[in-house]
Amino acid sequence: MTATPAELAEAYVTSWQERDFTRLRSLLADDVSFVGPLATIDNADECVAGLQGMSRILEKIEVKERLADDSSVITWFDLHTAAADPAPTANWMRVEDGLITEIRVAFDPRGILAARG
Repeated sequence: MTATPAELAEAYVTSWQERDFTRLRSLLADDVSFVGPLATIDNADECVAGLQGMSRILEKIEVKERLADDSSVITWFDLHTAAADPAPTANWMRVEDGLITEIRVAFDPRGILAARG
């Protein structure tokens, strides 16, 4: 049975928080496109590597709302990190054939960037 976009988004967030990168990779199409304030990536392995890097400072993801239709989902959450105050974040995903094919993330990265020095 194929997961819905909302189920895939939930699995993505849960896998990232639990640092289960094998599971997270299984949710992504090989040629997933990721665009966010800290990276632009065009394949699943680099996407997972970027999320692994962020997980070093990730404390928790506090989901506020999730809106989904047949092919996409937006998750609104507070990104809690050890580096900065919580960052309100919008994460949009497109789903095709049961896999995440596109991810667009919007948040203010200034606190994280300032902590990097």
